[in-house]
Amino acid sequence: MKKCKFLLVSAVAVTFLYACQKDGFLDQTNSTDLNEQVVFADSAYTLDFLSGIYADIGFATAPKRFGGGGLDASTDEAEGASSGAINTYIQFATGTVNPNIITDDVWRTSYTNIRRANILLRNLPNTKLGAAIKTRIKAETRFLRAYYYFLLLEHYGGVTLMGDNVYGAKDVIPSARNTYKECVDYIVAEIDAAANDLPWTQVGEEYGRINRAACKALKARLLLYAASPLFNGGSIATADPLKSITSYPTYDKERWKLAQDAALEVMGSNAYSLYVDNATEPGYGFYAMFQLRKSSEMILARMQGPNRDLEGIWNPPTHGVTSPGAYPYLETVNAFGMRNGLAITDAGSGYNAAQPYNGRDPRLLNTFTRDQSLVYHTPELTRIPVNIYIDKTNPNNVTSGQDAIYKGTPTGYYTFKMLGREVVYNWFNTSTPRCFPIFRFAEVLLNFAEARNEYLSAPDQQVYDAVEDIRERAGLSPYQLPTGLTQEQMREIIKNERQKELAFEGHRFFDVRRWKIAEQTENKMMHGTEPVKTAAGTTYNTIEVRKHNFNPRMYLWPIPQSEIGKSTQLLQNPGY
Repeated sequence: MKKCKFLLVSAVAVTFLYACQKDGFLDQTNSTDLNEQVVFADSAYTLDFLSGIYADIGFATAPKRFGGGGLDASTDEAEGASSGAINTYIQFATGTVNPNIITDDVWRTSYTNIRRANILLRNLPNTKLGAAIKTRIKAETRFLRAYYYFLLLEHYGGVTLMGDNVYGAKDVIPSARNTYKECVDYIVAEIDAAANDLPWTQVGEEYGRINRAACKALKARLLLYAASPLFNGGSIATADPLKSITSYPTYDKERWKLAQDAALEVMGSNAYSLYVDNATEPGYGFYAMFQLRKSSEMILARMQGPNRDLEGIWNPPTHGVTSPGAYPYLETVNAFGMRNGLAITDAGSGYNAAQPYNGRDPRLLNTFTRDQSLVYHTPELTRIPVNIYIDKTNPNNVTSGQDAIYKGTPTGYYTFKMLGREVVYNWFNTSTPRCFPIFRFAEVLLNFAEARNEYLSAPDQQVYDAVEDIRERAGLSPYQLPTGLTQEQMREIIKNERQKELAFEGHRFFDVRRWKIAEQTENKMMHGTEPVKTAAGTTYNTIEVRKHNFNPRMYLWPIPQSEIGKSTQLLQNPGY
């Protein structure tokens, strides 16, 4: 498929899609210009219609989903920009989540695309496309429908399953929520069916389309979530029907094995591997993988043309950024240990608070911009240090400029994850072919390691291998873990590796919830670093940034009140 098919929905298809919407996300009216018969009688329009369903993929993890931040600013990863505004990430940070004003983007966007998928599947048999293309499109559409249901499930718990139905404005539209189990079973069945008709990889013009590995990666993530404490008998609801809607009502250890086996399907395909390059510099593969349009690690990505999108929100202000994204907390920075694999709190790690960035995990360099980080600037692309410090050698005790603590960043850090080292947002001639990851092989390895560790009474060599592969690619030396770890010790290591490896990719928000640890991680003061330059050198002071508050109801999102008000059968989540 041509790149533009991924990036744009044709004006004709858009006209049709919006004409099919009325008051609710499932209502339908007919366009006076284009209707289903006209659109699906034309092969190009049909393919554009499918592109329209692709177009929203990855929206939930967009770093500016809520304005000055996304899921990163809604958890303990980062402080959002424009934090005085009332928006979704502020509600999660302050514990004031409200169904009346929380964004309805996941509910609205997911159900809109589920409806689009049903329209396409209903019309596909009568299109003029060849049999092989019809089979492929059907499989892709079923995956996409399952993917949007997964987004609903991870946000809200069980939701209303629509099957293949396309409801009209005069129809009685079901609104009762299906159980968590029914939703998981439905999504698994759909992605298994889709996988059977798709190749493990897509090549040439088809690269970027759904493949079998994407199906299996989604299945592995879904089943990992389903096996986790929040959903595996750990509902925040105390009684049915909400208890069965928001989780499995009882614990079953075998759910961990289902998650393990799903991840093994991807690993056993031998179609994907970590992108490793420790020769250029330690951990360089972790950086370089995100700069490539295609790599051995990328299973599914949100396809884009060459861009400077992330540089335009995460770089310091002197790089031309005027509408920034979120700023990392010190808690996230401190999760990155030393290159020797030890935590900075370990007495034998060699960590020196006076020189806090020496000898650290190489992923830290490629995840954060901190004081004196060398970042390309100006049209000549010279690497210059970012001045975040307060300059007390200055008689007027002024900050070092736009990028400084309290001026450019409230935490003393900027995000560098996935940014290009040679890309400068405020210079028109630089960009990167990067696409934004949705599923990558590193996550599959971590999913496998977690599921297998929880299924066994103690980690075996397969668990060690999966985690050590991640650590080796990261450039840790030694990357090997101590032998004889208990299940609990390995569990903490895996949690830490997920926090580092998957930072700012939309995982942390849901990880701390499915683990049911958000009451510890998101119910405390968050901190930053104040670098102070003096005649004797630079000191690093820990500063308070924001007190986060967490209420157990926030383990799940509230269903928007605008939807709850439409039917008494649509039950709200507990606590709202």
